[in-house]
Amino acid sequence: MKEHTIQRKKTKKIWVGDVPVGGDAPISVQSMTNTETTDVKATINQIDQLEDAGADIVRVSVPTMEAAEAFKEIKKASNIPLVSDIHFDFKIALKVLDYGVDCVRINPGNIGSEKKIKEVIASAKDKNIPIRVGVNAGSLEKDLQMKYGEPNADALVESAMRHVDILLKNNYENFKLSIKSSDIFMAVESYEKISDLIDQPLHLGITESGSLKTGTVKSSIGLGQLLMQGIGDTIRVSLASDPIDEVKVGWEMLKSLKIRSRGVKIVACPSCSRQNFQVIDTVNKLENELSELKEEVTLAVIGCYVNGPGESKVADVGVTGATPKHLIYLNGKPAYKVETKDLEKALIKEVVEIADKKRNTIIKQ
Repeated sequence: MKEHTIQRKKTKKIWVGDVPVGGDAPISVQSMTNTETTDVKATINQIDQLEDAGADIVRVSVPTMEAAEAFKEIKKASNIPLVSDIHFDFKIALKVLDYGVDCVRINPGNIGSEKKIKEVIASAKDKNIPIRVGVNAGSLEKDLQMKYGEPNADALVESAMRHVDILLKNNYENFKLSIKSSDIFMAVESYEKISDLIDQPLHLGITESGSLKTGTVKSSIGLGQLLMQGIGDTIRVSLASDPIDEVKVGWEMLKSLKIRSRGVKIVACPSCSRQNFQVIDTVNKLENELSELKEEVTLAVIGCYVNGPGESKVADVGVTGATPKHLIYLNGKPAYKVETKDLEKALIKEVVEIADKKRNTIIKQ
């Protein structure tokens, strides 16, 4: 089978804490807490959960000075890099920079005058902390709203380049940029245009994309187009759902495009009257039982002999449904047969054994 590889656009590498973004670094997966930042314990717990789910970087909203004081304690307890999300008050950005934030996200449309932005730049430069410029169609500068009438890709790019110019005029290149819209076409066009204009890393996202189902579809279409063009260095899937879902969907995107791998990849048929066991129920149970594994393992779950042998031959573990017993494949070869009542247990056992071997090999290295 021919392997398809995506040629990424070369960008400058920056460091968000100990996570590289851009250049030859892996595309990182981000999410954002939805706890009250002033609830330090709850926020730390959620950050830990996001880290366990596979987040490389976590963003935390810091809307007030009280939240900034809470962030100071949150940062001390975090094992992964934290980005502070700042709107309206540049003094909050200055405060979290003093508290050792790993990156500051500012919104050009509402952070204030160029003078205020320069103060943030000076502090970030002094501490060698990157800035993320976050342009959003929902919060464009008023003069751009007047000029263009309504948000579009050109308006977003003009907003972004205004602030890129401010950063570059101040000899500051340690930044990444996002240019988001809830409209897929506008977001994709904006990222395509800005990618031709700057060499800084791009943070991809479709903002306010919706519920778990709707947002997953919208984000997959939009971010998938960009990633397949080699555009993007870090991603955040914005969902009106548990932030852990954002991380899971983000990883599934990268796995589907063979950009990064983590955990068990399940290949399953949609099921039909030919199935010799309940494929959907089986897949749901397997996905739940194997969700904690971090090692890369491919599992093919096919209900009949039409596509079962072919899919199982290219998987680490596979099953082809049959009567009276189902055929288990290991490393692409038929291994043994099991009855339906023992199927889930057998597949879990085989996947876990392969994951354990891979983990032990990494440890020995």
